[in-house]
Amino acid sequence: MRFVIVVLVLLFVPGAASASRPPDFMSRDTILGWINTYRANPDPTHVPAMMRGLARLGLLRDPESSGVFVGFLAGVLAANPERADDIVTRIFPLSDEQHWAIVRAIAYSGLPDWQALLTRVSERMPDRRVMIDKFLAGKLATLEQAPIEKEQTFGEKMREQFTLAKYFSKPSQEVTLQLTPDVLDTLWGYYFATGSYRPLSRVIAMLRWTKERDKIEFLTLGSMAKYTLAINASRNAGLLSELKWAATQQPEPIAKVLKEVIEAAETAETGRLRNEALTALEELKAKGPGYKRDVSMWGQVGEGAIAVGCIVAAVAGQVEFGVPCVVGGVATSAALRLWDGQK
Repeated sequence: MRFVIVVLVLLFVPGAASASRPPDFMSRDTILGWINTYRANPDPTHVPAMMRGLARLGLLRDPESSGVFVGFLAGVLAANPERADDIVTRIFPLSDEQHWAIVRAIAYSGLPDWQALLTRVSERMPDRRVMIDKFLAGKLATLEQAPIEKEQTFGEKMREQFTLAKYFSKPSQEVTLQLTPDVLDTLWGYYFATGSYRPLSRVIAMLRWTKERDKIEFLTLGSMAKYTLAINASRNAGLLSELKWAATQQPEPIAKVLKEVIEAAETAETGRLRNEALTALEELKAKGPGYKRDVSMWGQVGEGAIAVGCIVAAVAGQVEFGVPCVVGGVATSAALRLWDGQK
C-alpha cells in the first residue's frame, strides 16, 4: 500500500519550502513538503525544477509509486493552460525511462487541447511513441475515464463468475482506467496542485466502497480513501470545511461515511479508521467475497433446472445471458457447491 505511505509522508513533513525563496528540491521530503503547500500559493514557475528533482532522485521510475507526482503535474498543467507548453518544455532533459510520467500527466490534465500539446512534445520522447500514439488514438484511458462513479451491477458481478458467460456476452468497447491504488494517489496529486473540488469529489465517491463485500480491490480503495481523507482533513482546516460542505451534497450512504471521516478528523482518531479498514480487509480475505457467500446460501435452498445465475441475470435484465444460463445450469450448480466448500 505504497499510496498510503506517500500521503502520510506528505502530511507529516515538518516544513515546506517557503514561498519567499526557491525550493532546492534536493530530497524527497523537500519535494513532498512543497507539493503539500502548493495550492495555498501556487507558483508554476518552479514545477519544471521539481520534476527534474524527482527524476534526479529516481522517483519517477516506478509508475505504481509515482501517482501523486503525475497527478500534481497534470493539475498544474490544467490550472495553467496558457503556460502548459512552457512548463512541459522546461522539464527536459529527462532520462528516457522517466518520460512516461510526462506523457501520462499531459493526458491526465484534461486540457481541452491536451492531444495537441502531447503531439508537439512527442519528438522529445521517441522512446514513448507507442504510448503517445495509444493515448492520441483513445486506446489508453485518461484519468477522467476511471470508472469511479460507475456502479457495477449485481448481474455484472455474477456474470464474471460463470465460465460460459464470456462466450455469449459482448465484449465492452469502452476504454476505462483500471482502478488501482495509484489512481487514488493521482487524484490527491491533482488536488494538491489545484485545490479544486473535482478530484476531491472523486476521492469522496470512493467512500461507498468501504462497505464493499465482493471485490477486495474496491474495499481497499474505499478504506484508503476514507483514511487519507481523515488524515488530510485533520491537518488542514480548509479541507475539513470542504468535507463538511460536501457531506450535505452526498447521497445518504456516502454522507454517512463522510461524517465518520469528519468526526475522526476533528477528534484526531484516524487510527481507528485504519484499524477498521484492516479488519474489513482481513474479513473479506478470510470469508471470501459476499456474493459467493450469498449465492452459496441460495444454492443450498434448491438447485433447479435453471441455475441461480439465470435468475440473477433475468432480474438484472441481461437478456443475452439467457441461453447459456439454461445450457450451463449444471456447471453453475457445481460452482455453487465448490464455493460452499471453500468457505
